[in-house]
Amino acid sequence: MARHASPVQSLLVDGRFDGDVYAHEPLSRHTTYRIGGPARFFVRANSVGALTGLVDVCAAEGTPWVVLGRGSNVLVADGGFPGVAIALGRDFRTLRFDGDRFVVGAGASLSSVVQEAFKRAIGGFEFAVGTPGTIGGALRMNAGTADEWIGQRVVSVTTYRPGRGLIRRRGDEIAWGYRVSSFAADEVILECELAAEAADPYRVRDKMEGNLARRKGCQPLSEPTCGSVFKNPEGASAGRLIEAAGCKGAEVGGARVSDVHGNFIVNRGGASAADVRALMERVRAAVLASAGIELAPEVRLLGFEEDFPATARGVGDVSADASADADADGVRIGERGRAVPSEANAVFAGGVDGTLAGERWRVSDGEGRVAFASEEHGEDGRRG
Repeated sequence: MARHASPVQSLLVDGRFDGDVYAHEPLSRHTTYRIGGPARFFVRANSVGALTGLVDVCAAEGTPWVVLGRGSNVLVADGGFPGVAIALGRDFRTLRFDGDRFVVGAGASLSSVVQEAFKRAIGGFEFAVGTPGTIGGALRMNAGTADEWIGQRVVSVTTYRPGRGLIRRRGDEIAWGYRVSSFAADEVILECELAAEAADPYRVRDKMEGNLARRKGCQPLSEPTCGSVFKNPEGASAGRLIEAAGCKGAEVGGARVSDVHGNFIVNRGGASAADVRALMERVRAAVLASAGIELAPEVRLLGFEEDFPATARGVGDVSADASADADADGVRIGERGRAVPSEANAVFAGGVDGTLAGERWRVSDGEGRVAFASEEHGEDGRRG
């Protein structure tokens, strides 16, 4: 090890670290856009101990970090990301059915939950058929349609914040909004419980098949995209505004506004992040000129020195992976749920025991600091 290795580097080269580490890894390999320069480190954290140890060290050292998930709904700069990009590995990809609910790791794909619901004739997940991304991303961005969204199914969510430790909230203690939730930017979603209600299997099948057919008919699923580029403004459809502004088919380099849906910018091959950003700005300016509406980006921008115009900035800048989704009917989704003050967050306290991602945890004090109860881990949460 180098004499002057940083704490992050020291942790990642430690043979006890439960994860896979790749230095200077091109993030184009880990995003649905197939665009993006290298991260200083790309880390697949395979256990809760590895993940929490890593984000704690990053936070203490001031090293930028982001949970990338499956890389949908994100545009990574051509220069890459000068910090640690994290993917949730082995222990976060669990999915089990527990009577009246699914217990799902944040790294599991949303599609795996949809498939399990189909097999078990469970209703309420039909809206998510064909939606890419992880459960963690779906929760953070409250993936859904005008009538149904993932927040409606949430029984509880367990998260981790540096300095706070494990936090568990009930679903009704989280504010669910349009393409947004009340999770903090430095809060990592670890696991959730989703309500599972039996339904007519034929109704479930018919609804899923109908939703998938509509998605295939109105979205460019055969080309690399990030999903919806802009949020739908209040009472309007971003896709229709873009089409009315004459932007369908517009190109910059290898990036093109889809001919299928105006709110998708596709990578036709060899597109750079700069191409996409320039095309986004062209589209934004055209819609502003034609309709007087300034579109706000839905795609998360990672590694860019300058942000999108401040008045058009999206909520929760580049904090996590999110499930890409676009409403087929273009209807703007209004406010969902209710605002919840931070005091409503139920921190595991007073020495509460629990199982998370297959590991036994114990929260030792009211500040949420944690230690493993399992004998195979040390008190710092790393495998011994």
